[in-house]
Amino acid sequence: MNARAQRLVDAVGSAALRVHCGRVMACNGLVLESRGPACSLGDLCSVELAGSEPLDAQVIGFRDERVLLMPFGDAHGVSPGALVRAAGGRREVPVCKGMLGRVVDALGQPIDGKGPVAYASRVPLHRAPITPLERAEVGDVLETGVRSIDALATLGRGQRMGIFAGSGVGKSTLLGMLTRQSKADVIVVAMVGERGREVGDFIAESLGAEGLSRAVVMAATADQPPLLRIHAVHAAHATAEYFRDQGLDVLLVVDSMTRFAMAQREIGIAAGEPPASRGYPPSVFNWLPKILERCGRLRSGGSITAVYTVLVEGDDMNEPIADHMRAILDGHIVLTRELADRGHLPAVDVLRSVSRLMGRLATPAERNLATRTRALLATYERSRDLIGMGAYQAGHDALLDDAVRVLPELERLLRQSPDEHDSREQSLAALAAIVGTAEATA
Repeated sequence: MNARAQRLVDAVGSAALRVHCGRVMACNGLVLESRGPACSLGDLCSVELAGSEPLDAQVIGFRDERVLLMPFGDAHGVSPGALVRAAGGRREVPVCKGMLGRVVDALGQPIDGKGPVAYASRVPLHRAPITPLERAEVGDVLETGVRSIDALATLGRGQRMGIFAGSGVGKSTLLGMLTRQSKADVIVVAMVGERGREVGDFIAESLGAEGLSRAVVMAATADQPPLLRIHAVHAAHATAEYFRDQGLDVLLVVDSMTRFAMAQREIGIAAGEPPASRGYPPSVFNWLPKILERCGRLRSGGSITAVYTVLVEGDDMNEPIADHMRAILDGHIVLTRELADRGHLPAVDVLRSVSRLMGRLATPAERNLATRTRALLATYERSRDLIGMGAYQAGHDALLDDAVRVLPELERLLRQSPDEHDSREQSLAALAAIVGTAEATA
């Protein structure tokens, strides 16, 4: 044997052999346990099923020399000893400009009955967040067409805003107004954990044909496995990054991050994570900043303005997910049941809503106008019970007198039907006409 052949024999003998197949050993709730194959966390595998197509699954952990797999679909039909193959690689997201106007599932497959999408390329599902030196300053206003937001909680291009609301207070209606009326080039909507009926209603009634024409809607309904619900959120961010990298201003809407957290909780607990806060494992709070930091404005051009909805259980604004999201976001819009019950829609609680970047986006005159408006509303709210009982007497408090005088007109301005649309200049002018009258009499 010559020297070259000997080197090849030695190389084969010393090579670390990888086992590319394994066998299902157990099924524990949502998780399949297999012995083998050789793989890494996050890798894709396929599980052979008798008489049907293989089942795609992802590696979510390891336990006692076994691989923990979570399927992307229904695990019915998986049997002991079923063959598990390492598929290699990780999930990528198919993207193209032809996605605009389409409704797809978490994996990019169209569900709107309009035929296939001719995807041109694929991008990574998980991408590193924007570094501080790549991130440009948020300095331009993004008009939403919603008077209470444009005038009193101004949104900027590249900002990350949260909408905090309980159930049934008009969250979907407000999202429809934002997506239809905002001045963004492209809109990406991720609907996570919603009922199937709600997805259809949002597209037909809230988003409408006008909004859908420049939007991509990704839906992962409540009946789908948690891995697909998680995937939809990451895929929506990857799609938004694809359009942003082309220099476009993107509005990303995720409804809701609470259901994303619940899906991640299912995965974490199934993988053996201990619950940390109200049943949520540490991985949930680790993922939230990683996701939110992917949005923003690039120095090289293009931006992602993100609106995340947060469902508050029992209207508790301090529950773990709401509290963690509020700490990361650049502002929050709070919708309250009390306003919704009074017919004040959108039910934006101006006193509890704030844009952390309004000081940079608004002029000094606009900030003074917002401050004056909040002072009038706060003064009235403090005395609402006295006024309701008839104990209020004019002349004792000039600010309260002004608040009582302008409140009916101010509430009419802040109420807005879904088909109304005012520019930011119109909203500010109307607000100045109301609050300016009160200031002149102070």
